[in-house]
Amino acid sequence: MLFAADFADAVPEEVLKTYWAELGDTDVEEAAREFATRLAAGTLSHVDVLDERIRSRAEHWRISRMAIVDRNILRLAVYEFLYEPTPRTVAINEALEIARRFSTYEATQFINGILDAIKRDLDEQQPQTNVEPEELEPASEDDEPSPDNEQASA
Repeated sequence: MLFAADFADAVPEEVLKTYWAELGDTDVEEAAREFATRLAAGTLSHVDVLDERIRSRAEHWRISRMAIVDRNILRLAVYEFLYEPTPRTVAINEALEIARRFSTYEATQFINGILDAIKRDLDEQQPQTNVEPEELEPASEDDEPSPDNEQASA
């Protein structure tokens, strides 16, 4: 969705509206579809803020000169840093997986460097609290805190 919106210089609302009908995989679960759409919509609605963050750490690189795939991977990860409860390290790892699949080895290093620098900036300014990867998984009603978990959270 991000690539399509950027490549075609399309109106974000139109891309979001038509993506799943025209390009989307019909086998995607509804929850995954909603999550992907929320991330894309959020990223597209905050492009100026995201680009400013990226620009602050992409020395000697203009956003417009970056490969479309790379700049949109960066935008998506920075969106997650700023607006989603995803742990920042997880967002970086997800971005690198996407880059490995759809970009080049050099781009993966470039993306990692920029995201790591932005993460350090944000960790100094707004540390993430109470966000651990295991906390993102829903707990069942049968799960009770163990004494080890209680001590860890105390």
